[in-house]
Amino acid sequence: MFNTALVARDGLSAVRPFVLRGRVESVGALSVEISGLAHHLAVGDRVELLLRDGTPAPAEIVGAHGRCLQAAPFGGTLGIGAGAAVIAAAGGAGAADLAPCAAWLGRVIDPLGRPVDGGSVLPRGSVARKVRCKPPLAIARARLGGPIDLGVRVLNCFTTCRTGQRLGLFAGSGVGKSTLLSMLARHTACDVAVLALVGERGREVREFIEDDLGPEGLARAVVVVATSDAAPLLRREAAYTAMTVAEHFRDQGQSVLLLMDSVTRFCLALREIGLAAGEPPATRGYPPSVFAELPMLLERAGPGPMDADGRAGQITALFTVLVEGSDHDEPVADAVRGILDGHVVLDRRIAEGGRYPAVDILRSLSRAASGCLDVRQAALVRDARAMLALHADMADMARLGAVRPGADPALDRALAVVPRLEAMLTQSRDDLSGIAASFDCLEAALSTNARP
Repeated sequence: MFNTALVARDGLSAVRPFVLRGRVESVGALSVEISGLAHHLAVGDRVELLLRDGTPAPAEIVGAHGRCLQAAPFGGTLGIGAGAAVIAAAGGAGAADLAPCAAWLGRVIDPLGRPVDGGSVLPRGSVARKVRCKPPLAIARARLGGPIDLGVRVLNCFTTCRTGQRLGLFAGSGVGKSTLLSMLARHTACDVAVLALVGERGREVREFIEDDLGPEGLARAVVVVATSDAAPLLRREAAYTAMTVAEHFRDQGQSVLLLMDSVTRFCLALREIGLAAGEPPATRGYPPSVFAELPMLLERAGPGPMDADGRAGQITALFTVLVEGSDHDEPVADAVRGILDGHVVLDRRIAEGGRYPAVDILRSLSRAASGCLDVRQAALVRDARAMLALHADMADMARLGAVRPGADPALDRALAVVPRLEAMLTQSRDDLSGIAASFDCLEAALSTNARP
């Protein structure tokens, strides 16, 4: 019996795939101009540039000017010359995708989904996900969950975080940001942790994974790494790859912790790409596309879409922001602060005083804390903030001896309580403190019966 389906299948298997080819017209410091493919490819599509030795170099289309396309290579432009062949699949290479699965846990990968830990090739999951996609519809997303235990007393008490919330960690260099991230990665009560090291120092990557994260922390984590020497496109892609991996586990109904260090280096990579593509510099040299793309990344974190039973996975995200010269109003910090659900400020003066984590409580805020604190906990936080604010206002007067004991009972109490608060908030890297224990310690420090 004549089987038309079998004949059609055999005929299709014999068809050789059609390959679109173009050529490199010019090469810049960060991008190349391509001709011959303008009517077939769009921004975001992937191509391969053939180097002199025939090795393919992956690149992404980042702009179009007339009949020429601009592409940014993932490995930089070294070795690419004018006239080099450009190859794309028929109909365009399409936007990149990843197919994460549970076998990715415990692995360290690059932004293209390739292992960099010396292990085997990563298996592909059953569902492919676009690396660049839109956030879930706002009306279809679940609400924030209950409080999530971060394992750090100062954060549990004064910037209480809910499951699915997004916080920013604002800090300069050398104030204990990496140590705080390691505490969060090891102690946070979550199912899966995804870490994005964007533009990180190459020397610190292995130290962070082996010493700070440790074998137990790595076992439940996926680490995406793009060091500072990587091309800007690769550094940008690290953030999107980490977000895509986190979304996969979120859609499995799991509670995911996403740590990204740092959003500032992600924006710097966007700035390099935008300027190379011909965008005009605007605020402090950042082109407009940076501030258009930033919320497209950050808004993908948070609660996932609800299923038929009203349940949803959550991405609790903490994004670090490097503030230049302690300027918390610089463009990236200001934009991130307006998008996220709270901010944690690390202060250099507190770190120099020896209190770690060096969180400035009076300048830190969780916008969702009021929805998860009970009456006792909220009262303790208000009382502690009042004592810290009063102490900050009168500290210089007290040092000069201008404060007379008994003249102001509130001030007397603040001078007695704040040293106990500072001692309570000091926490070593290996010390784990749950939410209930954190508030018990706070209540003890505020107690009038506590010993100085």
